[in-house]
Amino acid sequence: MNNADNPVTIFTMGFAKKDAEKFFKILKAAGVKKLIDVRLNNVSQLAGFTKKNDLKFFLKEICDIAYEHRPEFAPTKEILDAYKKKEMTWETYEEKYNKLLTEREASTRITPEQLNGGCFLCSEPTANKCHRRLLAEYFKGEFEGVNIVHL
Repeated sequence: MNNADNPVTIFTMGFAKKDAEKFFKILKAAGVKKLIDVRLNNVSQLAGFTKKNDLKFFLKEICDIAYEHRPEFAPTKEILDAYKKKEMTWETYEEKYNKLLTEREASTRITPEQLNGGCFLCSEPTANKCHRRLLAEYFKGEFEGVNIVHL
């Protein structure tokens, strides 16, 4: 278990409204060690340069950053679709997503050491109304000494 003497830094970033140059420069400048893709669907045409296999290649070649796809940290399709269709409020989305993380025992699926220097990736341009922020906050509540940096 980590503590304040051994802090853990979790980064978060969305790729929307960023071109590839800006995206990779931000990751590199921040000192990200591993990109943790927390999208449910990472092969969509809408993902552009962040499609799974392309992203894994670019991260290694451009920034020497590792890549992991962790769909168990993504919301379900049902939760995501209901929110996108405005069938649920952001507050309800937060409740359902946080409950999902607890049910999935997310804190047993990754260690603080594996999180340290990792960056949660999704598509939203800001962390305000995005599951990556909720995920980072969940781990901050589960592990001691966690700092969150939204890129």
